[in-house]
Amino acid sequence: MLLAPQDSHPRVLEGVKHHVDEVLMKYGYDQSKLIAIFQEIQGRLRYLPREVVEYVAQKLRVPLSEVVATITFYHQFRLTPIGEFVFQVCYGTACYLRGASEVYEAIRMALRGEGITLEKARCFGCCSLAPVVMVVDTRINERYIHGKLSPQEARKVVMRYLTEAQRRWDA
Repeated sequence: MLLAPQDSHPRVLEGVKHHVDEVLMKYGYDQSKLIAIFQEIQGRLRYLPREVVEYVAQKLRVPLSEVVATITFYHQFRLTPIGEFVFQVCYGTACYLRGASEVYEAIRMALRGEGITLEKARCFGCCSLAPVVMVVDTRINERYIHGKLSPQEARKVVMRYLTEAQRRWDA
């Protein structure tokens, strides 16, 4: 199930309800604005918690199944929290042929579940730098491109971001 109970926290809605209500009021409770509503909510929360999705469906009087179908159709929406940094490994043709899967595996092993999100992505349009990893700093929404990576170089990149994430968590 896409919105499993174990993925939610019972008090999530309590803490963010006023933000969600602000967004809904801004868009006039108009169900035709569903994507824009969820984009703004996710921009504030960094993901779409189960309780928020259910609340929006209820407030807009849209069946939950339609809302879930919409937000799961679009790759931009997240139903689970993301890390301090999001590593997106390009799996476009050029990157794939030049070792993206080995780079992805090296990053996955180096991260060890350290609160950094790892994803496979589509082409970034910089094929001459293949294989490419884009790192998104979710705090400031900045993107950094790392190209021509070997698995060894990818592990070094991971270590730099893990160090930065640790510095931020300790601050």
